[in-house]
Amino acid sequence: MTARMIFVTGIALLMNSALYTGSVADAPIPAYRLAGTIPIGPAERWDYATFDPSQSRIYVAHGDHVTVVNAATSRIVGQIGPLPGGTHGIDVAPEAGIGFTDDGEAGVAAAFDLKTLKILKQIPTEKDADGVNYDPISRHIFVINGDSGSVTVIDPKSQAAIATIKVGAGLEAGIVDGKGKFFVDGAEQHDIIAIDTRTNAILAHYAMAACQRPHGIAIDPETRRVFSTCINKIMVIMDADNGRIIAQLPIGTGSDGAAFDPKRRLALSSNGDGTISVIQEQDANHFAALPDVATQRGARTIAIDPATGRLFLPAADVAKIDPPTTPGGRPHITFVPGSAKLLVFQPTK
Repeated sequence: MTARMIFVTGIALLMNSALYTGSVADAPIPAYRLAGTIPIGPAERWDYATFDPSQSRIYVAHGDHVTVVNAATSRIVGQIGPLPGGTHGIDVAPEAGIGFTDDGEAGVAAAFDLKTLKILKQIPTEKDADGVNYDPISRHIFVINGDSGSVTVIDPKSQAAIATIKVGAGLEAGIVDGKGKFFVDGAEQHDIIAIDTRTNAILAHYAMAACQRPHGIAIDPETRRVFSTCINKIMVIMDADNGRIIAQLPIGTGSDGAAFDPKRRLALSSNGDGTISVIQEQDANHFAALPDVATQRGARTIAIDPATGRLFLPAADVAKIDPPTTPGGRPHITFVPGSAKLLVFQPTK
């Protein structure tokens, strides 16, 4: 994809037959331009991208390591690893000067120094360590063990696991609300699990009957709305305090990430089909689907700089696409060697 300007124009309001999403007659139309691409090396597997506002860095889980990029200069700062079983989630505990990623196959979380990027310690979690989230209230790290259906709680100061939260069913991504709650996509049971970060107790299972295998998750802490993206191409919008479903809106195919722009009031779904789905939050109870933003095939995860609204999506150039080997399966994409990059999208409003 060339660095041409991509503008989102027009309004396409799609309404779920059972859930009212509101009018967009006076809604501003979001516009983004592709501001640039940042080469990040080989085109092997990638997963989460995480933006760290404390250091203006983007962390990208990339094969057996994490690639660290300076968002201001668009230059690679360094690499974290190797972790042979593959990295997935990343987050930082700024007060402790430590970040965390994982080795999913080994079932460990890896603490690393934010200055040197050297791995300090590997902490046992459980199989399929995946999402990693820092909670500023408890100042603990929460590692989501997807296939194991559990969450490992780590104290960054002692670099030790202090609790295991047993959910009992497969999990995906999580998000904290900054007020002492942690919300996790229940991929297997099609729900959202609410966890108290102070006590590590499960508070509730909020059902999402229409959602098949939720993957991405984001939150608006102000309106208390959780946005969960599902593989059957819908975004479910939920009241964080009681689990009430507010709206369901269409998104693209292959969503694996979500973000929320607090200034523009936009919920975003990054889709493997090469689009970003844009949902406008008009108020706490009214939402509208706006036109998609074109990205690149395979750009399924996303990070956002909440101060500027810039979006960062890992991607690579596609060499070929083989059809699914099983009915309903995903196609197999082969990428051009050495073509991995971060796509940087800048809002124009």
